Amino acid sequence: MNLSKKILIVEDEPGIQETLRIALESSGFLTQQVYSGEDCLKTWEESFDLIILDIGLPGIDGFDVLKSIRKKSQIPILLLTARDNEVDRVLGLELEADDYVSKPFSPREIIARIKTILRRSATSITQEDKLFVHDEGKKIIYFSGKSLALSPYEYKTLVLFLKRPGIIFTREEIMDSVWTSPEDSFDRAVDTVIKNIRARIKEINPDLDLIETRRGQGYGLKEI
Repeated sequence: MNLSKKILIVEDEPGIQETLRIALESSGFLTQQVYSGEDCLKTWEESFDLIILDIGLPGIDGFDVLKSIRKKSQIPILLLTARDNEVDRVLGLELEADDYVSKPFSPREIIARIKTILRRSATSITQEDKLFVHDEGKKIIYFSGKSLALSPYEYKTLVLFLKRPGIIFTREEIMDSVWTSPEDSFDRAVDTVIKNIRARIKEINPDLDLIETRRGQGYGLKEI
């Protein structure tokens, strides 16, 4: 991985900004700093490889910034917040953040998480990336060169898994991230979606079982 990648730091506390800048630049990254959601929305479309985004920004908060960016781009985003609760974590997943770190944090942890995110987003860096190709414009996922016939919920669930291979999502996290109609949201609906995704993959390659099920925990995409 080329460490001369450019990171946009969006944080309103100068001390934290400086800590992040020093840690990132000491690790070989380039940085640019802004202090508000408004400035982030004016700046992020410049050439950045990742955004560190504080949730608790004045004015436009981090969640609203994330929503706006996700309408246009899948640029990797690491959320940063002083709040550590399940509601924020689930909302971040629902809005398609790549990872989530709570303050206080270790600069070494931030660097490790950023490197992991960038590895995940690199082209063909894992076996999953070689097997799956996601055409976001057409909302089609190809597996081994063949398009998967997926329902809207199956498609959104597999996209969630592809963004974070090796991560196990609970049923609640999947429903909160994927389901748009509350009346369709129940545990067995998630089980059915997972069963169908697994079946679609096996129609193309019966020897591969890439969907991981952990009893009592949830589902995810296996790392190979």
